[in-house]
Amino acid sequence: MSEFVSVLSGHAASDSSPVSGTTLDRVRLGAGGPLRRVRVATGLVTHVVAATQFSERAAPVADGDRVLDLDGRVLLPGLWDAHVHMAEWANARHRLDLSGTTSARAVAHLVREGAARMSGGGVLFGYGFRDGLWPDAPHKRLLDAVLPDRPVALVSADLHAAWLNSACLALVGRGAHASGLFREHESHEVLSDLPEVPAEVVDQRVATACRAAAARGVAGVIDFQYADAVGDWERRSAAARPAVRVAAAVYPSRLDAVLARGLRTGDGIGTTGLVRVGPLKLFTDGSLNTRTALCRDPYPGLEGKDGSHGIEETEPGELVRLMRLAAAHGVEPAVHAIGDRANSVALDAFEAVWCRGRIEHAQLLSAEDVPRFAELDVTAGVQPRHATDDRDVADRHWAGRTERAFAYADLLAAGARLEFGSDAPVSPLDPWLAIASAVTRTDDERPAWHPEQRLTVRDALVAAARGRRLVRVGDPADLVVVDVDPLTAAPEVLRGMPVHATMTDGRWTHGPY
Repeated sequence: MSEFVSVLSGHAASDSSPVSGTTLDRVRLGAGGPLRRVRVATGLVTHVVAATQFSERAAPVADGDRVLDLDGRVLLPGLWDAHVHMAEWANARHRLDLSGTTSARAVAHLVREGAARMSGGGVLFGYGFRDGLWPDAPHKRLLDAVLPDRPVALVSADLHAAWLNSACLALVGRGAHASGLFREHESHEVLSDLPEVPAEVVDQRVATACRAAAARGVAGVIDFQYADAVGDWERRSAAARPAVRVAAAVYPSRLDAVLARGLRTGDGIGTTGLVRVGPLKLFTDGSLNTRTALCRDPYPGLEGKDGSHGIEETEPGELVRLMRLAAAHGVEPAVHAIGDRANSVALDAFEAVWCRGRIEHAQLLSAEDVPRFAELDVTAGVQPRHATDDRDVADRHWAGRTERAFAYADLLAAGARLEFGSDAPVSPLDPWLAIASAVTRTDDERPAWHPEQRLTVRDALVAAARGRRLVRVGDPADLVVVDVDPLTAAPEVLRGMPVHATMTDGRWTHGPY
């Protein structure tokens, strides 16, 4: 009788049958991997058997097991999107799509057309404009000219700006605002004053978005929704089991309430075992497209003006205070930092507090800061699709510095831990887009942008799986089965990778099973 590894016994399996589960037969173990038989039960990978060990007697199939022939498909660790705004992503799918617009006037034209299709007297919401390269500026007059009586609220693709018409400004008590364009914290405040979509509607949309994510191989997300994400996910998981694992982030306005409950990062909430407390989200700066990312050098054309280097969202001393408070109670910080000066401030704060955590985005880095991620055990939560989406605006506003932008290969070579996300709805919640962008550094017909920062497919897969490199005995049964080996897939196939099935916590969340 051939031996096989068992998580239940820790040695060669005996003739006693373990609890029933699912056996995946004839599956390739990892990209470029060999054929294996893999068994899962009670939410764990319990056995992995080499193809040469297959036999009627020795194969790890218990009474009641379901045996599935995967016909040589590739088995990978379940993928994660380590940075999403889930309610924003779910709602954006029901809003006027402004992506691809090249001017403020083009947006106004879309608003006119959209109002005819999206009838009703409520607020007309739009999402996805990027004004960083526009020849004209967003202004309320443009929206008033096409839709004077119905409130219009448009959100930028990076979630760092909001553009309102006069009717919407009156609705939120900001009728005297000069332009109707708000950036950074002001945009968040204005949008929070608008009528809310009913919670039950948002929850239905989020559930649909989670199922769509599972269809792309996603087993988990870190939800950085600007809200009471912990409370929202407690409510959602009480009503239905989510299709993905969720780490629900905390914002400073909710930190006291979380600490009062004794909750720590990683603690379970709800009853499904799939939802946990995430990190504390903090901000050092704004964004590239809004020219509010905090940089050492001024933005071209803004020299000598207020905000010429971007903005400081949180004073460094306050950043350290909040991080120290959170870390002392077991809540890990996740610090938003995009500009090179902002990343230095964030790393300095981690060094002062000496705690584990994350820096979100890490888009522009000083050379001396690259090794500090590994030295301080700070994870770089990055979004490779941003590198390809923002290459033109980076070339303009970070001219002469882009060899330090989205420097994923440099970070990895310096020993940093990378975790991929989408920042959905900033880019779509699809990990294969991130993987392909990291590998190719282009998403159109143009040559790779800074090809020296490309990652290998293997390294990109690890970053998309939060560090899991292989499927091993004892791992959570968070798995994805794909039809094509990522190592041999052409770029366009990698980007649109056909996902056969997805499993989270031992249950199929997508596929024919």
